[in-house]
Amino acid sequence: MHRSFINENPGCDWNDNETLEFLGDAVLGLAVSHLLWDRFPQYNEGNLSRLRSAVVNERELAVVAVELKLGDHLFLGKGEEGTGGREKPSLLADTLEALLAAVYLDGGLDAVIGVVQHLFKRYLDPKRLERPLDVLDKDYKTQLQELTQSRLKLTPVYTLQGEQGPDHEKVFHMSVAIQGHVLADGVGKSKKDAQQLAAKRAMAILLGNPDAFEDLT
Repeated sequence: MHRSFINENPGCDWNDNETLEFLGDAVLGLAVSHLLWDRFPQYNEGNLSRLRSAVVNERELAVVAVELKLGDHLFLGKGEEGTGGREKPSLLADTLEALLAAVYLDGGLDAVIGVVQHLFKRYLDPKRLERPLDVLDKDYKTQLQELTQSRLKLTPVYTLQGEQGPDHEKVFHMSVAIQGHVLADGVGKSKKDAQQLAAKRAMAILLGNPDAFEDLT
């Protein structure tokens, strides 16, 4: 329930999600800290903080929210709807935090840790991340390009699919393709942010499916 819906429907008996977002931010930070501490005992406080920052940020939360299709379930005001609110990374990240707060209130810390472990497993599994700190030093576009060039001798191509909203609040839609095959898309406040999201999702597809590389050749 976004505040824009409440503002346009004064008779609504429901509350917006803002206080849940506040709680969810703290709950997510605690859950991720606990899981990282448990999975990477060889890291010191500084390294654990870097890993946590790579997970608990607007860009990554928006990716997870898109995967869950949380935007489809939002109550938005007409103005927010008209400016692409269902695809805004900041709004999607806030919605995921509100959802995690609800899980915490309903089931407690153990329940929310289980959910976070599932949603962010690609960041939290030492077997899949042989050198997680090295990965953090490179953005997703760089990681994807290095991966596709080393495995396929090909370079990703990014295409602007569209944009929504007024100039001061635009949302950009970008896709990334390899050899003409569209792998993933992303949205963001800038073309760069949208490309990063698309690259991140493409990385997950390629690394999660051993046959994906063969399909691109």
